[in-house]
Amino acid sequence: MRTRPLAVLAAVALAATTVPAVAAPQAAAVPRTASYIATEPGPGRFPLVANGAAAPIVVDPADHAGVTRVAADLQADLASATGITPLVGSVVKNQDQIIIGTLGRSALVDRLVKAGKLDVRGIAGKWETSLQQVVENPLPGVRRAFVIAGSDQRGTIFGVYDVSRRIGVSPWHFWDDVPVPHADALYALPGRHTQGTPKVKYRGFFINDENPATGTWAPNYFGPGKAPGYSGGLNADYYAKVFETMLRLKANYLWPAVWGRAFAEDDPVNHETASRYGVVMGTSHEAPMMRGIEEWNRHAKAAVRDANGTIVTPGSDPYGGTGEWSFRRNRDAIVAYWRDGARRMKEEGFEGVITLGMRGNGDVSLPDGDGIDLMSSIIDTQRAILAEFGLTSAPQVQTLYKEVQRYWVSGYQPPSDVTVVFCDDNWGNMRKLPHAGLPQRSGGYGLYYHFDYVGEGRNYKWADTTNLVNAWEQLHLSYSKGVDRLWVVNVGDLKNEELPTQFFLDYAWNPDAMPLSRIGEWERQYAAENFGPQLAPGIAEVLSEYGRLQSRRKPELLNRRITGDAANVVYNDQENPYEPAEMDRVVAEWQALALAADRIRRRVPAAAQDAYFQLVDYQVQATANLYELRRAQFANLRYAAQGRAATNALAAEAEARFAEDQALSDRYNSGIAGGKWAGWQTQPKIGYGNAERYNNASWQQPQTDNHVALPDEIYPHLKRIEVPPAAAMGVDAALPELSPWQVGRERYFEIYNKGTTAFDYRISTGARWLTVTPASGRVDEQVRVAVTVDWRRAPGGLTTVPIMIEGPGGTQSVRVAVRNPALRPQGFAEAGGHVTVDADHYDRSSGNWRLLPNIGKVGNGMAAVTGGSRLEYRLTLTTTGPVKISAHLSPRNNVLPTSGLRYAVSLDGQAPQTIDVIAATGADDTTMNRQWARNTSDNVNVTTTTHVVQRPGLHTLTFEAVDPTVILQRLVVDTGGVEYSYLGPVESRRF
Repeated sequence: MRTRPLAVLAAVALAATTVPAVAAPQAAAVPRTASYIATEPGPGRFPLVANGAAAPIVVDPADHAGVTRVAADLQADLASATGITPLVGSVVKNQDQIIIGTLGRSALVDRLVKAGKLDVRGIAGKWETSLQQVVENPLPGVRRAFVIAGSDQRGTIFGVYDVSRRIGVSPWHFWDDVPVPHADALYALPGRHTQGTPKVKYRGFFINDENPATGTWAPNYFGPGKAPGYSGGLNADYYAKVFETMLRLKANYLWPAVWGRAFAEDDPVNHETASRYGVVMGTSHEAPMMRGIEEWNRHAKAAVRDANGTIVTPGSDPYGGTGEWSFRRNRDAIVAYWRDGARRMKEEGFEGVITLGMRGNGDVSLPDGDGIDLMSSIIDTQRAILAEFGLTSAPQVQTLYKEVQRYWVSGYQPPSDVTVVFCDDNWGNMRKLPHAGLPQRSGGYGLYYHFDYVGEGRNYKWADTTNLVNAWEQLHLSYSKGVDRLWVVNVGDLKNEELPTQFFLDYAWNPDAMPLSRIGEWERQYAAENFGPQLAPGIAEVLSEYGRLQSRRKPELLNRRITGDAANVVYNDQENPYEPAEMDRVVAEWQALALAADRIRRRVPAAAQDAYFQLVDYQVQATANLYELRRAQFANLRYAAQGRAATNALAAEAEARFAEDQALSDRYNSGIAGGKWAGWQTQPKIGYGNAERYNNASWQQPQTDNHVALPDEIYPHLKRIEVPPAAAMGVDAALPELSPWQVGRERYFEIYNKGTTAFDYRISTGARWLTVTPASGRVDEQVRVAVTVDWRRAPGGLTTVPIMIEGPGGTQSVRVAVRNPALRPQGFAEAGGHVTVDADHYDRSSGNWRLLPNIGKVGNGMAAVTGGSRLEYRLTLTTTGPVKISAHLSPRNNVLPTSGLRYAVSLDGQAPQTIDVIAATGADDTTMNRQWARNTSDNVNVTTTTHVVQRPGLHTLTFEAVDPTVILQRLVVDTGGVEYSYLGPVESRRF
């Protein structure tokens, strides 16, 4: 995963950069990456800026508004990089110049084409395609020109911004204060340069779940919304920054913010601004006919009906209706409301993709029922309105979000020219995809994906939690099934989701150029264009490891343990999902990552420190600190129940970690970029689940009933105890069976004090070959005692040995089971009552598999490309009789037109047992029930079969993916020793 060709680099941004206000000398230490822009002169190179002068920028005023506007951005970008500001205007004779223009709209560009000086055969007639070329003698009196030409408006815009990225202006220069590297001179290399034509036509994102971060910060930074009574609205100044960033990322499509916000009302020029930038507007899955749902909610008051449907409290809306968002009960008003949306789009002339269909108000199902006839009538009515206003040729979509997918599954298909948008389950797993048996659709197919979510089983919106391999696999699968018309992703506030957003958009531009093996190179390129090539490898490694660790479990879920079976899933929001020993291992991983990030920070130039904090360091340090907080918190609660003297010290440690969390937020809000991000880090992440404090605590963020986020708190609450002065000994021992074949954590138990007075202890064992270290000593608060076996002297078979601990109050005894097998092990060997194998450590394979690095909670995954593919594993078992085999799969849904998602497992050629993981777990991605939420929250789907082992010795375990798209993470053979743990047992020793 560490190589990528130059062709791919050309498809993404290629330079480090930042805000124009940063002075050139400050940014000088942040170098740029290689591209068709150079800093040294050479044969045929065109001087953009050289010898203290900049080539003037020429743009036809008759070109598209987005093109004439972007010329000013190029002017500012060149000035930021060099300190020299070029002129923007008409042709200047006797000077080399930069010509920007769109085919068919720029007289200058068309003149060059007609004269045969500009070869546009690779871009003419294409969608959003650009060309950069040095042209000799382009016009009378002009020796040379650097031409940036586009096939259409956005083709030209993308061509300009590609130059900006290559001179060092990061797409995140505003949102993350990335400095622009200084250059005394900039040259364009000779030749023709193009970034190709995008493979996905509409590519964009959804600003959503934007309270409290954006909702707090944006009105203060950009000023309030313009709608009377709605000062929290997002105005055109805010959206101008969003639009610019979109275009720098080669995105073209936006769903605007919806949490109490109405794009068209919050600033009357919001749509005009979108047109001026050249952005395609859309609306979310719950907002049809180019009208945000808040445009209805702000002006309507729904009537209240009794159980018989009779209105008991009248309602109202601007159209003389009942105020209900109901096609059956308030049809005339709803239709009039939709007509106003179509009229506005026609009159204002903005470019948009029109959402069709209807959902209930508030991201729920329709109150009118889910019959196909109803949905067909709704869409027919909407399309009649579009025809009335001459908008039938405008692109239209039906988004199969949540319950809307039922219509598709039940047989309803919208008209062929409507793009059908398939959706993930809000947790990164696609729900359905098109298949070869479907009729051709002129509207094609799209997808809606999530990097942020509010809902079951819990919100995740504080920090990036995306595993890029996981996202790549689902996007690749979707694209391979013909989903290429429209891609949109929920990015929450956008800021905090920079890396996955850019990855999503780069991949959408050209999926063929980014195979799985080049994700690592993409990560390095992302780091390089923000921090330069020297720091890029280390930063990329940190970000990659961050994604691996963070995707194991959303940070908001670190106080929920999920237990029970498929019939009864149990949430405990006052328990750590990790067992204490594995929590120690996970905390150590986060601490190591935080140290790596800090070592890099010391090498980051001063001008880039704020950017590094925002794009790398904050999320790493804050999450590492959060894991330390949770470890101390749950140790405190466990110790309090045992009466340990160390209880109160752990409470103080947890409080110190909470103070550090708040200090990191304060630094974000007031200590970087001159206080630019005041109010941004206000998202709760620790206090989820406190039902006594707020409603919907099972899934919703801590907030008031009117949706104002509450300050964070430690939940469950810490405990302090009165520790008596007299010494009292306690022993915490839950030792697994010991085996010479064991791997993983040290075997130990703890001796602890229940008083403030220290005491002495002494330990003896019932066998000389079983030793403990330290065997004696003094306990102030607690001591960890390791248990080891001299396997050369231990008897064969199973032996139970007592361990006696002498201390105040007498002697306490612990019994430990020791198994010393007589077998010669082969393959993976049983120890501690289990055999665990990671998916990619097979002995034989057949069929077609794809290895997915680090997609599992603890390792790689194996994805079945074709059904019937098999993996075989050799195991040595000492246990006979019934054993349980658990398959740990990625929590995918059945995207294919089959009855389920199935695998089969067998032992030693016995009849395979076939499991449909959807049916077996009871998961329902439409209702989003607890069974589904368990799989997605735990990031694994675990199903179990029972098999009979006839004899000890070597055995063969066969796993078959009956259906393609099954992703195996690991297999666990439980011979009686598997207990609850979040990550599962450590992989067994292999001989």
